[in-house]
Amino acid sequence: MKKSPLSLMIFLFTIAVSILIAAIVVPPVIEQPGTQPREVSNLETPDKCDNCHGGYNSAIEPAFNWRGSMMANAGRDPIFWATLAIAEQDFDGAGDLCIRCHSTAGWLGGRSTPTDGSSLAAGDADGVECDFCHKLTNPDNSEHIGVQNPPYVANDEGTPPTGYYGSGMASIWDGNEKLGPYVDTIARHQFIQSRFHRGVEFCGTCHDVSNPAVGHLAPNHGIQDTADPVNTTGPRNNGLVAFNNFPYQYGIVERTYSEFESGRLSTTPVSQYLNLPIELQAGAIKAAYESASVAGTGGNYADNTIRYFSCQTCHLRPVNGIGCNKKGALVRKDLPLHDMTGGNYWMPDAIKYLDSKGMLRLGGGLSSVQIAALDNGKIRAIKQLSEAATLVVDGNNLKVINHTAHKLISGYPEGRRMWLNIKWYDKDEILLREDGKYGPLTVKIDGVDTQVNTILDLHDPNTKIYEAHYGMTQEWSFELINAHAYSPSLILSYNRITGNPDFTLDQLASSAPGSYHETFHFALNNTVVKDNRIPTYMMSYEEARMRNALPVPADQYGGSPGGFYDHFDVLAMNPPHGAVYATINLLYQPTSWEYIQFLYLNNWGKTVFLANEGAYLLEAWLNTGMAAPYTMASTTWGKKPTPQLKDLLVDSLTTWALGKRDTLTQSDTFRRGDTVVIIAHNFEPVDTLPISLDGAQVFLEVRDSGNKLVSSLQGFSDIDGNAILKWKTFRTTAAGIYTAQIIDVIKSGYQFDPARSTTTVIFIVQ
Repeated sequence: MKKSPLSLMIFLFTIAVSILIAAIVVPPVIEQPGTQPREVSNLETPDKCDNCHGGYNSAIEPAFNWRGSMMANAGRDPIFWATLAIAEQDFDGAGDLCIRCHSTAGWLGGRSTPTDGSSLAAGDADGVECDFCHKLTNPDNSEHIGVQNPPYVANDEGTPPTGYYGSGMASIWDGNEKLGPYVDTIARHQFIQSRFHRGVEFCGTCHDVSNPAVGHLAPNHGIQDTADPVNTTGPRNNGLVAFNNFPYQYGIVERTYSEFESGRLSTTPVSQYLNLPIELQAGAIKAAYESASVAGTGGNYADNTIRYFSCQTCHLRPVNGIGCNKKGALVRKDLPLHDMTGGNYWMPDAIKYLDSKGMLRLGGGLSSVQIAALDNGKIRAIKQLSEAATLVVDGNNLKVINHTAHKLISGYPEGRRMWLNIKWYDKDEILLREDGKYGPLTVKIDGVDTQVNTILDLHDPNTKIYEAHYGMTQEWSFELINAHAYSPSLILSYNRITGNPDFTLDQLASSAPGSYHETFHFALNNTVVKDNRIPTYMMSYEEARMRNALPVPADQYGGSPGGFYDHFDVLAMNPPHGAVYATINLLYQPTSWEYIQFLYLNNWGKTVFLANEGAYLLEAWLNTGMAAPYTMASTTWGKKPTPQLKDLLVDSLTTWALGKRDTLTQSDTFRRGDTVVIIAHNFEPVDTLPISLDGAQVFLEVRDSGNKLVSSLQGFSDIDGNAILKWKTFRTTAAGIYTAQIIDVIKSGYQFDPARSTTTVIFIVQ
């Protein structure tokens, strides 16, 4: 990647020019510290890693589980491509930020320019590849020294330096060795032990995401109101924010790593699990503890290094097995399962659909192994979601408990949402009201009425939706138009039913000072409008404030300066009049209709290479279940009413002789060897005309004159209400008087009333 000699003023002029291709030179405000493109050249393809690390046990091997993860498919992800298209329209060159993490080999290989991804090779679809992680070093240079040439040094250059962890600011090892956590590896390649690979900062490399362009150019630098000032006059690289601030200090996009660092679980050893609050000894935390306990060291690593409730403990849970298929491989009790599972259960279906249609932008032609891995990854994602939360009802209060080490929910916020679906019933089990109702909505797509599924009333006061909404401020929109030559007609949002634009950049710029508007323009957004996602256990207000990770507003969940947040939400439910019972489901949806619609409508084809990505994503969404919500947790309120049972009577019980060709003749006398046919007629008594009942199960006993049980019979009534039961006698059957007696009759919604029924019939066997 060439380093642009253009001045910032010239750059700001050029971004306003409409062009049909993306930037071929990365703008200075997009550049970030860390190893730069073409500075390392010994990165190997995952296919080579598969030779040893795959094909022997799909349950534990690294290769198969990695291939089913979203990290392995980050370059195929159609949301990535559709979002990249809008980002490139909004800020020419912004795509370099996205490609940096979504195609690590492509970016490090110098194929991120043009910044629309059009130079990426087929092999670059594998997203976050093996060698990226296994050559990653701590950018604070405290262990192994990766490639960081000034001014692209990803730390604060202090004494000692503190690393920059976020936005893909990777420090890559330039040797032939692979880096990993073990000192005793028996490998066919060179290796070096790396303590960094067990540290949470390792994952922070990509899982805090900041926008340096907004961080440098927007008047508020894209931060929360409570945050520390951003340094825009630092000595490094002309004061650009990415070189003079920690990644969490500007341009909020994602803060998963910061959420984790702000919570108490980040410093809690797994061995202290039983000291956690009882309500936290469940779900994902319990699963992490149980997995870690397999090593037999009380929750620590097998070498007795302290294991914390870290990213790796939950997302690379330890298993018992070997890490490669070669003879002599060590059996480990703390082998990291390379599944790296999150909560996106829908994306595997979208990728497979687009691959089947030849519409994947990158990485098409999936093998049977890749498809099987994706299917397995979907199952793991669903399991992960099932462990993320629990629900507890106390009177009319509902408690939603976060069992993760970050906010619930976390990750890329646009289009993701979690909400409570509550159905209220009266004593007759009639539905009185449904809160958080999800279902069909008729919308316009290209002028055609189309049914999509979504939350039907986004503003219902009885519906609780957990989500983060970003937006743009009036001050920033005014600057974009007047200082950076953006079009006043830039559409910020659409009516979700008609698809018509409902707000523009000019309307926001003309609004009152201090106002804002929610939008999905992630490359331009500079404010967090709403963030009511549930904090993790003992999330520190001050740490989260410093990291721009506070809830919005910040006083939710018991938070205050110097204090800690609750790891749960207590919702005061509002039962409708007459409600006696409710079903409560916590639902999660990875990609909403509203986000899909925006990515489709807002792609006006400025970048030819990405012009169809919004349409492809829309087609995949419509044809793979519309990212149907998954039920993470369930409970009930009140007591389910016992249904009022209707009476079921037997009005006749008769015996019949079975003749030739199955003819029946009513009789009360039979010869030994005959088949006695007993017919019970079932009906529901009503005031007008009795109703014969089919499907009633009749239980009957035959006893002799001494009351000895001879046979037990059962059968179901037909559409005429007749249950036909047969008792086959034999020549050895004793002659005498027999009694057939109904013991019970069962049918859902009914109760048998023997007192008002005919329950016995007497017959003779000669």
